[in-house]
Amino acid sequence: MAHIIVVGNEKGGSGKSTTCMHVGTALVRMGWRVGALDLDLRQRSFGRYVENRRAWLARSNVNLPSPNYLELPEVDPAQVPPGENPLEYRLSLAIAELDPISDFIVIDCPGSHTRLSQVAHSLADTLVTPLNDSFVDFDLLARIDPETNKVKGPSIYSEMVWGARQLRAQAGLKPIDWIVLRNRLGAQQMHNKKKVGAALEDLSRRIGFRVAAGFTERVIFRELFPRGLTLLDLRDTGVDQLNLSNIAARQEVRDLITELRLPNVAANF
Repeated sequence: MAHIIVVGNEKGGSGKSTTCMHVGTALVRMGWRVGALDLDLRQRSFGRYVENRRAWLARSNVNLPSPNYLELPEVDPAQVPPGENPLEYRLSLAIAELDPISDFIVIDCPGSHTRLSQVAHSLADTLVTPLNDSFVDFDLLARIDPETNKVKGPSIYSEMVWGARQLRAQAGLKPIDWIVLRNRLGAQQMHNKKKVGAALEDLSRRIGFRVAAGFTERVIFRELFPRGLTLLDLRDTGVDQLNLSNIAARQEVRDLITELRLPNVAANF
């Protein structure tokens, strides 16, 4: 069975689609078969990223390793089994199509609570939650005391992940490996960064996730999206000399793949 990597966060703008594209492309470059799905049926940021890639490759007559992206299949309502949610049925059909031809399936979830996102979390072997590195976004995971920054309790999202873990346990599946990714780490505001880091480490022990460094805020990510490219593609697209920022960003991708601890995967790209 394919190993399912779900990238979820109920707040927008945390870098979910960038994370999906870089993880998926990195795994393909390492020789793995990677399927991809976008469950944000409205925004479709991951889907548009892939479409931009396909269009750029066609215009440039270049062949680059790419995930096998699928839209959720359309179905006739009459074909949906009685009592089953139509969107869930479409997701199950997509997973069934990708599973036999994939080693990994990367799923991007919407930046809001939906039934599809809830189901996807229960399917996750690995759950990646990108988080902007500030207390503004920390409440995605927990409620904190505004005076002391002490954790008062888990958030609705954390409780949803807990529910997904319980469903997997009841089904006899292995536990979700949950990684919280500290994205948009900046060089400034060191004091705030340390306080966020301490709060995350405290919470990680209480509700069971691992903390990993994600992607630093860089202009290059915004420049790559319209062409559908990743940092790993630059040398193959005529960029012979990478600047120091791009080299550092490529290393962040390597570090992320290592930190995910996926089965039989070593960051050798």
